[in-house]
Amino acid sequence: KFIPLNKLLSDFSGLPADRDVIFYCHSGGRSVATASMFSEEGITEKTIYNLEGGILSWESKALKGFPKIQFFDKTKEPVELLLTAMDLEKGAWRFYTYILKNFAVDPIIPTLEQLSKAEIAHVRTVYGFWEKASSTPMVFDQLYESLKGEILEGGESLANTLAYLEDIEENACLRIIELAIHMEYAAFDLYKTMAEQEKDQTVRDSFLSIAQAEKSHMRILARALDQCV
Repeated sequence: KFIPLNKLLSDFSGLPADRDVIFYCHSGGRSVATASMFSEEGITEKTIYNLEGGILSWESKALKGFPKIQFFDKTKEPVELLLTAMDLEKGAWRFYTYILKNFAVDPIIPTLEQLSKAEIAHVRTVYGFWEKASSTPMVFDQLYESLKGEILEGGESLANTLAYLEDIEENACLRIIELAIHMEYAAFDLYKTMAEQEKDQTVRDSFLSIAQAEKSHMRILARALDQCV
């Protein structure tokens, strides 16, 4: 059953509550985000699946993947975890600003600009928690300048992701949105998981706040899909 992502995210009521549900899309990025959101709605107690790799993988076509990196060391102090979170947000900001500077994707420029600004806002949100937890906090501008932002929120290397973008041969607008949704979903899943595992309430609140913001980013990107025609 074909349902455009934007329409589906606005109303899950049409999906069955008494049957297993399998989500799939072109390459798996949109469907995994949708499956996660559907699961959170609590509509069904049946099994929810995502077709990993999407139709491309189903058809046995090669998929370019990204290396996964373990960047959250659970043994670290809350102040260090928050610092890592800010560095990941800067990586996302670098991702969006690179696309804006190097790709002619006019229909989605406003969306990318909105998300680029939102990533900086995320850093400021985390900074507020970090500033309270740190014994010797730096001023925001100085700290932000020091962040490298070499890893994206889902654990992918920024350099490898940008190299992937350069190899896109068709419908760059759609592929960029798909990749961005995948990145924002990975960020949502990461922060939600870290919040559930974190005992420090300050860090927990910070991760939960960002997780909800990442979900809103997925919805923004879903709405932008209609412009990639």
